[in-house]
Order: sequence, then C-alpha cells, then structure tokens
Amino acid sequence: MAYQTLRNEYLHMPPVTRAYTTACVITTLAVQLELASPFQLYFNPILILKQGQLWRLVTTFLFFGTFGFNFFFNMIFTYRYCRMLEEGSFRNRTADFVMMFLFGGVCMIIFAFFVNLLFLGQAFTIMLVYVWSRRNPYVRMNFFGLLNFQAPYLPWVLLGFSLLLGNAVYVDLMGIAVGHIYYFIEDVFPNQRGGFRILKTPHFMRTLFDEIPEDPDYAPPPEERPGGFDWGNQNQEVNPQENRQ
Repeated sequence: MAYQTLRNEYLHMPPVTRAYTTACVITTLAVQLELASPFQLYFNPILILKQGQLWRLVTTFLFFGTFGFNFFFNMIFTYRYCRMLEEGSFRNRTADFVMMFLFGGVCMIIFAFFVNLLFLGQAFTIMLVYVWSRRNPYVRMNFFGLLNFQAPYLPWVLLGFSLLLGNAVYVDLMGIAVGHIYYFIEDVFPNQRGGFRILKTPHFMRTLFDEIPEDPDYAPPPEERPGGFDWGNQNQEVNPQENRQ
C-alpha cells in the first residue's frame, strides 16, 4: 500500500521536478554504493577546460552529500519549492521553467569560476526558494515552529540556519544573488518604463517542452465524426413532404 502511494505520488510530480529530484537521488545513491566518487562529480574548471570533463557542469548540481540530515533537508526544500514553482507561476510553461534552470545554472557556473565552490546544488535550491518567495510575498511561513515570517524572508532564514550548521554562507549568498537577478530581469525590469523581456525562451524549447494548445475553432472533418457526416447536426432541414404525411 505504501509503495503504491509513493508510486502514484511520484508519477503525479510535474516533469521538471521529477527529473531533477530523481537525478539528485540517483547521483547520491551511486556515490553511497561506491559506483561513483565525489571526486568525479565536483566542479573543477581545470578538468572541464583542459580535459573536457563536461559532465561536471551538470553533476555539480546533483550531489548534496551522502545520505544524512543535510541531504534530506536540502532534498525536501528542493522538491517542495521546485514543485510549487512548476505548478504555480510556471504552470503550463514548462519551457520557461527549463529556461530558468539553464539561466540559473549558467550564472552559478560563471560565478564558480571565480569562487572556490565544489558543489552548486545547495545554491541552486536557494535560488528556487528565492524566486518562489518573491512571487508569493504574502504567504505566512513557520520555520520548525520557532519563527513566523512572510515568505520573502525565507531565503535569509535558511542562510542563518546554514550558518548555525557550519555550512559556507557564500553558497547561500550565491543562490540568493542568482535568484534575485532572475527575479529582476523577469518580474521587475519588464514592468518598468521602457522595460522589456531580456530572457526569452527559444521557440524550439517551447515546441519541445510545452503542449500545443488546442484550437477552439477547430472542427474535425466529416469522415472523422462518429456516426456519419450529420452527427450532432440539430439544424437539419425538414422535408416538407414528410410533414404532410
């Protein structure tokens, strides 16, 4: 019964959230089973540029450490806010959501070339939390039953919590910075006088990820209608000779 419940929950997850969280869990499981090593996954500009180990550009976002409190804490927040974004402000806009993923990932990789960061998954999670919190400013939050605050303060509460756990603060600060950049160019600048959309999703991505909306004016040809050409036609002319009979 529990397996069926988990399976149904998994299948009902929106596609981007399901793909990203699954990739994170599989990567961590591979390390836990010693099928892969964190040394093969971390961000290393020298190995990427000189030895062509391009997979590190992706795996740096997928590994949150071995199974433990830190891993489960990050995965819960990643799943929760990734899903709420995809089902909320990005509903029926999968291509735009993927574009946000790509934009955030590219920005963090550029920053990582100048800052000594090995894994960027936690920063990516904070970016998702930041974007959600700015788009839901009036939601009331409760953190472990200790703090009550409005949603825009959530990234800063998580930063303080990371500080208490002894994590590097600049990881969270990077996530907040990239999240704010995205929020500004998507939600703030286009609404300013003379503003315009800077980040535009390519057409091929919309074709690939978004469902084609049905045309409300579309009428199937007669041969595709069940029951013959006059199926559902309530405005047929009545033969006057039949009325006289």
